[in-house]
Amino acid sequence: MRLFAALVPPPEALEHLDEFLDVRRDAGELRWVQADQVHVTLAFFEQVPDRTLDDLVERLGRAAARRSSFETALAGGGAFPNAARAKVVWAGLDLDEPGRTELDRLATGCRAAANRAGIAVDGARFRPHLTVARTRHPHDVSRWVRLLDAYEGPRWRATELTLVQSFLGEGPRGRPRHVALDTFPLTTGADR
Repeated sequence: MRLFAALVPPPEALEHLDEFLDVRRDAGELRWVQADQVHVTLAFFEQVPDRTLDDLVERLGRAAARRSSFETALAGGGAFPNAARAKVVWAGLDLDEPGRTELDRLATGCRAAANRAGIAVDGARFRPHLTVARTRHPHDVSRWVRLLDAYEGPRWRATELTLVQSFLGEGPRGRPRHVALDTFPLTTGADR
């Protein structure tokens, strides 16, 4: 199975970002990610054997329970590897110091949970972002980055971690299809 652990913004936050981008999109320049598939990937697990899924689910639940919920907003943006030769355009998160710490620790906890379950974790250093578009070839997206720099969406509270299964090529126009397998609540201030 191809899985990832994610922080999924609420529908109203995703709709706000989608409306902001929708009136500015140019046909053909970028391949836009569908709003219902925008998320913050905390850890990516390219190959998860069926026999390890239960162990991973249990460990992710414990990792989430150790972290507190936090307030954030979709805000700002950038490009990977850079705006002049981008392959990915992303939106960022507005986080205060406690929120950033909780998010970083949640990502670390997800990676540790997978490692302890015997699952390889793919990806480089965690950089919180939400992919909103991709390019077919390296492309200058400086104007999109400037546009996203000015964006700030509504504030919302991150309250859960989601384990998602990804099916390559099974979505609209050959894109991935994502299915949420499980959610794990983060603790609230009252829970601690």
